[in-house]
Amino acid sequence: MSSAAQALFAPHALLPQGWAQDVLLPWDGTGRLAEVTTGVPPPAGTPRAAGPLLPAMPNLHSHAFQRGFAGLTERRSGAAGAAEDSFWSWRELMYRFAGRIGPESLQAVATWLYVEMLEAGYTQVCEFQYVHHQPDGTPYADDAALCRAVLRAAQAAGIGITLLPVLYQTSGFGGQAPGAGQRRFLRATDDMLSLWELLAADVQGMEAYSVQKPMPGARLGLAPHSLRAVPPEALREAVAGVQALDAGAPIHIHIAEQVKEVEDCLAWSGQRPVAWLLDHAPVDTRWCLVHATHMDADEYRRAAASGAVAGLCPSTEANLGDGVFDLPRWLGGGGAWGIGSDSHVCVDAAEELMLLEYSQRLTRRQRNVGATADQPDVASALWLQAVAGGAQASGVALGGLAPGQRADFVVLDATHPALAGLPPAQQLAAHVFASSRSRAIDQVWVAGRPAVLAGRHPARDVAFQAFRQARAALLDV
Repeated sequence: MSSAAQALFAPHALLPQGWAQDVLLPWDGTGRLAEVTTGVPPPAGTPRAAGPLLPAMPNLHSHAFQRGFAGLTERRSGAAGAAEDSFWSWRELMYRFAGRIGPESLQAVATWLYVEMLEAGYTQVCEFQYVHHQPDGTPYADDAALCRAVLRAAQAAGIGITLLPVLYQTSGFGGQAPGAGQRRFLRATDDMLSLWELLAADVQGMEAYSVQKPMPGARLGLAPHSLRAVPPEALREAVAGVQALDAGAPIHIHIAEQVKEVEDCLAWSGQRPVAWLLDHAPVDTRWCLVHATHMDADEYRRAAASGAVAGLCPSTEANLGDGVFDLPRWLGGGGAWGIGSDSHVCVDAAEELMLLEYSQRLTRRQRNVGATADQPDVASALWLQAVAGGAQASGVALGGLAPGQRADFVVLDATHPALAGLPPAQQLAAHVFASSRSRAIDQVWVAGRPAVLAGRHPARDVAFQAFRQARAALLDV
């Protein structure tokens, strides 16, 4: 299929309002949809999608370096009867790995991860990048070396990126001193704002390039790591500083992921984390509350009403034993949400949605929890909601198949055994719930260009070999 195509015809496409037939999707020279027309015959010479066409999925939470040790922490750390493994014991293992990665190995790991993401239907990644310095905590000669490594990885893979450099200063509520495993993460607030301005120039350069040749480009935001890692004054100063430079910049923060975090925040402030944040920060539609797992009824109500996106990472939250987000309560308050792959034990948009729905079914003992009055088909409802929330959190026009949005598509493989012979909505349902961990994606388009054909990224083999070598060196295997 030609990369010079300027339109795509889909016999069946999932539009923001639901499934439509005979859909023509033309885009302009910057890779944005010019219009979306339904019920039309296919124009001569226009490429035709061979299967149902979906809006591509944004991935709103990623720690790329963690792909290098995904699956390697599934072993009890102590003898039977010893303290139970938890997020906190996993974190110590993560710190050891984070202590070894450098710019070259990070770029190799991230490039492979981003190739995997594209093959899984993600076309934009929000990279929550918190490893900044050398292993002993001293800055690199290029202070932006590790952030630039993930920008280069995104360019190499051809995925859009929302880069979120992380502010990290303390190890716990009340200004507790950071530990040795955190020294690579630390930045003073002024230092972070200086880094932000450096990276803004890089991001602008990527956007300028995209006008000449359609590419996904980049967006820059900020990630105060968490309330335990960023004291109140630093949070205020950093958010105000970034907003002065870019009033629309996305702001992402880990919050209320663990019960211990909630207990520690109550001991420090007398408030739960989300309640404290809502009372002390300008939380609005620019914000993404990552995890937000442990909220009470009032926090759910207030956070949903703020317009912030809930950043849900079902596979990581399950892997770490975090708990289960109350999706119906959030939706009842009109809350927006999206999905991320976080620690990358799973890199599959469909599987994240399946895990999200199944976690709701297990806790509520009900079925089809994610369906809505407007969209009774649960897979279609979840896909559309996650696309809209992920686009909002990314700060990028990726909110579905509509004029002005980036021309990012996923075409399902209609010949896949789980999908063959089914109507379009049921093919999506089979992709999410019944493809037996064998992905049913044929094509992925980014900014009007095919990035994945016949289920494969053209750089897959080269990227995998670099990843394999980098991982082996990092793990000494």
